[in-house]
Amino acid sequence: MSYTTRTTRTVRTFYSDGRGPPKVETKTYTYGDDSGGSSVNGGFNIGGGGRRFQIRVGGGGQDGSDQPNYSAPAFSQRPQVIGRASRKEKKDPFSGVINQSYDEIKKRCQEEGCLFEDPEFEAEDSSIFFSRAPPRPFEWKRPHEICDNPVFIADGASRFDVQQGELGDCWLLAAIASLTVNQRLFAKVVPPDQSFEDGYCGLFRFHFWRQGEWVEVVVDDRLPTYYGQLTFMHSVDKNEFWSALLEKAYAKLEGSYESLKGGSTCEAMVDFTGGVSEFFDLRKAPPNLFSIMLKASQRGSLMGCSIDADPNQLEARLSNGLVMGHAYSITSVLLMDIETPSMSGKIPMVRVRNPWGNEAEWKGRWSDQSREWSLIPDSQKESMGLTFDDDGEFWMSFDDFSKNFEKLEICNLGPDSLEEDELDGKKRWEGHTENGEWIPRVNAGGCRNYLDTFWTNPQYRVTLTDPDDDDDDDLCTMLVGVLQKDRRKKRKEGLDMLTIGYVIYKIPDDTKEGPLPLNFFKYNASCAKSNNFINMREVCTRHKLPPGQYCIIPSTFEPHQEGNFLLRLYTEQCAHSHELDEETGIIEEQEIPPPTDEEQEQEQALKASFRRVAGDDMEIDAYELRDILNAVFTKEFVFDGFSLDTTRSMVAMHDGDLSGKLGFDEFKVLWADLRRWKGVFKEYDRDRSGNLSSYELRSALHASGFRLSNRTFSALVMRYSSKNGNIEFGDFILCAIRMKTMLASFRNIDVDNSGHAAFDLDTFIQTVMYS
Repeated sequence: MSYTTRTTRTVRTFYSDGRGPPKVETKTYTYGDDSGGSSVNGGFNIGGGGRRFQIRVGGGGQDGSDQPNYSAPAFSQRPQVIGRASRKEKKDPFSGVINQSYDEIKKRCQEEGCLFEDPEFEAEDSSIFFSRAPPRPFEWKRPHEICDNPVFIADGASRFDVQQGELGDCWLLAAIASLTVNQRLFAKVVPPDQSFEDGYCGLFRFHFWRQGEWVEVVVDDRLPTYYGQLTFMHSVDKNEFWSALLEKAYAKLEGSYESLKGGSTCEAMVDFTGGVSEFFDLRKAPPNLFSIMLKASQRGSLMGCSIDADPNQLEARLSNGLVMGHAYSITSVLLMDIETPSMSGKIPMVRVRNPWGNEAEWKGRWSDQSREWSLIPDSQKESMGLTFDDDGEFWMSFDDFSKNFEKLEICNLGPDSLEEDELDGKKRWEGHTENGEWIPRVNAGGCRNYLDTFWTNPQYRVTLTDPDDDDDDDLCTMLVGVLQKDRRKKRKEGLDMLTIGYVIYKIPDDTKEGPLPLNFFKYNASCAKSNNFINMREVCTRHKLPPGQYCIIPSTFEPHQEGNFLLRLYTEQCAHSHELDEETGIIEEQEIPPPTDEEQEQEQALKASFRRVAGDDMEIDAYELRDILNAVFTKEFVFDGFSLDTTRSMVAMHDGDLSGKLGFDEFKVLWADLRRWKGVFKEYDRDRSGNLSSYELRSALHASGFRLSNRTFSALVMRYSSKNGNIEFGDFILCAIRMKTMLASFRNIDVDNSGHAAFDLDTFIQTVMYS
């Protein structure tokens, strides 16, 4: 069912001005209005510095004034220019999914008396497989076509409900089994107020955490079947359908059922909770691992475990009953009291579930019907919910668990995951998030192996204030997670996971605000880092650090790789974080080195040429300036000479009265600027190729007297570099000229140095166009 509706969408944007906790700006977007367009209630985006810059353009404000305000926050992702079309919404693989309204669709279906058919996830083969044709003909059926009395949830949802189908997504089943243990979280993901009776229209909804925010995903209830049986995930009860529909909604979010083949349990756990995932190699487990697991269980965290796969056999069964290459969920961790005539004490225990839900269980100590259970009082067995059915669930001692399993995944729940009435003495994590992007030519610098570009990666300052309450060494626990966005859904485009990681550096107390420069990383070692660089959706590591200020640098392993990411920080005590940035502006009182003998000769030659060409009025235009400068600079630099566009910008920089001419006094000032800028260019053109790398542009412009915010720098690279990331001499000079012109124009209006400037429309156009 497909139709046009008028819907609104509210977007919250978090940003930081570098002087405190993040702020939030809310905008409401309206889609499908009567004019066929879209409207926005909010501000225009405009590049600024580390704070909010504001430009007022005449045209009549809604508040009755003649100067409406348009403002934009500074943030770390790719900048967007005012009033110009953006491909971001078109390229967003989730845009169609998240713009569907459950209430609107349900109302429309009920008015028209029809069952919903999802246009965003059609009942066709491409929704199942993207890389090949189906191995057999699937038939899409609604639940009432599969059984006589379908129900959404029968007698409550539990970890025993779900069974795996033909799809290789046991990792997803293990996460779902863990989710059912926490009924409040389960109800958030799977709203229970849905049925096949009252108000039924073939429409169901689910909620997933997607890359920083909760989104609602709606699906119709047509499911893939073969000979009338569900092909993929299903419930043990043949007339219960919440699990099959949940899997379909998740497949829609990721693009297809095939996109769910192979994955990490923590990946789904994160999407069900918004938590931060943590990975442990049990062969190299920290000595306090059981304490970590016990704390995680008490905080309601979701956990999964596995044994590395046998390369020669799919899901090979071991003699101890465990299955290799198979995802298990951990449903309880506790210290179990034991008391016998000869001993008493507490035994660390772990309860594990095989999502197959059958007799494939652990056969060692503390397994079902093992003699060890005779040592435990019946009352404690009952409080533990102990059963000896062939349900796939079993207990193990922590010692056996850590010896027989090889991988452990923990999804630590975020600050908003526990309600006040659920805390019961538990502590929430303190959480912080930062959105970022690796942009080739701008800040996709790669790992520390590529030192010359590594420092250009996005940098984030984190301040740890107080040590953990129970830490005897006065250290702070910090979980750092870097999550790459959209990659699983883009598999059909041939894109796979990037290899990602991060490094942490201690920031000295006297360090100025702004990105740390190349020299800092040359002479300072890191104090912590991710366990490894790995091609998983999220890399996360637990650190213990003294209170202080730190710089976290997320990166891909190789440079020049494009991707979006979400940086998440969890701490036990309060902390602060923001992107390291600086305000766009001019560096005052920068020393200009004295001219060399060669430059003095050039100056005399230029002055002589100027007097010869200028005539009696001692003024020249852009055409004459081009000939004068090129006669000198083409001898010193390998380039085609300054273009007419460049010399027009040189004239405009000093032409406040729009005469189109340059006088001798202005020419002398221009020469001083050119002398400084060409010296900088030579300094950073280390290989004498006649080009700068775009990764060096920021340092070169900084040496030329300009401070650049991350947003402004990104815009300059896109405008002045070639597709292979090089900036030739003429483009570098043009960039410097226009930066100086625009900054001077802005400062002349912003007399109070407030970061705000009021332009009437004509002045704004003249300032932008004549530069």
